[in-house]
Amino acid sequence: MKTFLIPALAAVILLFTGCASTTQGGSVGASRAQLLLVSSEELEQMAAQGYAKLKAGAAAKGALNTDAAMLGRVRAVAARIQPQTAVFRGDAPRWQWEVNLIESDQLNAFCMPGGKIMFYTGLIRKLHLSDEEIAVVMGHEIAHALREHSREQVSQAVAAQAAISLGSQLLGLGGGAAQLTGAAYDALVATRFSRAHEAEADRIGLELTARAGYNPQAGVSLWQKMGSAGSGAGAPDFLSSHPSDSSRVQQIQALLPTVMPLYQAPRR
Repeated sequence: MKTFLIPALAAVILLFTGCASTTQGGSVGASRAQLLLVSSEELEQMAAQGYAKLKAGAAAKGALNTDAAMLGRVRAVAARIQPQTAVFRGDAPRWQWEVNLIESDQLNAFCMPGGKIMFYTGLIRKLHLSDEEIAVVMGHEIAHALREHSREQVSQAVAAQAAISLGSQLLGLGGGAAQLTGAAYDALVATRFSRAHEAEADRIGLELTARAGYNPQAGVSLWQKMGSAGSGAGAPDFLSSHPSDSSRVQQIQALLPTVMPLYQAPRR
């Protein structure tokens, strides 16, 4: 039994010393404690490498930044939102921001750790997004980077794997039982965290949208369009890694009294 004391003690120490918050709360409140067991620098380096590879692949196919007008719209929205990130974390406006556009039918966009943003043309064309709706998507994706959700999920996976391995040894379980336990974690706990991250990004993103001078009511029309396009259809919230579109609309409507004054405030 003594052979298990050191890893057990290490796991406990990590759980108690690895909790912090990557952001200030803002008006919507986003300063909960997060489990952060890996460094942000390491993930940002990996993200930069992955982003460069994605760009190179798209460029080789002639699919990178092919629509100058659309690229200009997306970059203009990003330029207005990026300074507002200081409300949540002071270092974010100084990130090495980058915004690009891939020609694709996918309804997709993302912001990697460190501010590497990619939009897919299908999202804007198929849903006929206004600049305000682009801002809602942009704010949401930037929020994931501000809160370092990727870092948090990796940390959760590290902690879970350590606990599963340790528990299996302590209880004398075979490898099959450990794999089953891991699968259960992935199916239930991990997806719950992912849904929590999505809802959190919706809240922060809506505040960023409003502070940048875009009407946050566009969040309602955006997710109604996503619903019409079939996004998230057929999967109940408790088994989905993303909130349903109707849930998102309800959350946005509930947040409007908080964020509309930020949108209506005089701008300098």
